[in-house]
Amino acid sequence: QGPLVESGGGLVQAGGSLTLSCVISGPTFSTYAMGWFRQAPGKEREFVATISWSGGMTDYGDSAKGRFTISRNNAKNTVFLQMNSLNPEDTATYYCAIDTNWIDLPRYPDDYDYWGQGTQVTVSS
Repeated sequence: QGPLVESGGGLVQAGGSLTLSCVISGPTFSTYAMGWFRQAPGKEREFVATISWSGGMTDYGDSAKGRFTISRNNAKNTVFLQMNSLNPEDTATYYCAIDTNWIDLPRYPDDYDYWGQGTQVTVSS
C-alpha cells in the first residue's frame, strides 16, 4: 500500500449516499491540502473537491456542488468525501490526492504529488 488508501466505495442506487475515506500515512499530513478526483472509463480525471490543510476552506467542482462535502480529521490522518443524491453520472473511480506544493485549494491533477489507488463508486439507475 502507498501513502494514501481510499475506502468506502461500492454500489448504490440513484438518490443514495456514500462516504469515502482516505487515510494518509506520514506525520505531516495536517500541513497539506487534500483533494478528491474521479475518473470514469474513457474520460479524463475530473476534479471533485479540495480542502485546505486546516479544513477551513473548501472548493468543489461543478458536479459536486450542493451534493458532496469534503472534510478532514487531522488527528486521524483522514479526509472524507460525503456524497449525497448520487446519480449514474457519478459512477467512476474516486481518488484522493495530497498537494505538498502549498497551492491554495488546488483543482488540477498536476497540482498533486501523491495519489491513492482509487475506490470504485457505481450508481445504478
